[in-house]
Amino acid sequence: MKNSYLFVAQISFLWLIYQFGLFISEFFHLPVPGNVVGMIILFLLLSLNIVKVGWVEKGAQFLNKHLAFFFVPIAVGLMTYTSLLKESGLALAVMLLGSSIIGMALTGGVAQLLSSRHSKKEKGEDASEHHHSI
Repeated sequence: MKNSYLFVAQISFLWLIYQFGLFISEFFHLPVPGNVVGMIILFLLLSLNIVKVGWVEKGAQFLNKHLAFFFVPIAVGLMTYTSLLKESGLALAVMLLGSSIIGMALTGGVAQLLSSRHSKKEKGEDASEHHHSI
């Protein structure tokens, strides 16, 4: 029974952060959706150790596990735009594929750059430690 209350509390907390993000986005007329603002708020709360991971972990795992379920309304909503998809479907598909490839390439490039910098830094520290011990 205690786990049920904990789960409901975690989901409620995540929902409150989401609602707060919506409020901030609308109040300040931000060009960023409220759900993204909420995710940034949650990230900051977790990064600054204001909120502990354990406080939201089970609720977040549940939501993540059932993430595909949340895309069903979007997919059903797309069915109302069949004329748009017939007209511009190929162009949309090319843009989505192209932007995905660009995003993955940039992310991979930045990750490799940061990884190589980290490796060089570690090698430099190892060499300096070895040099000082001689």
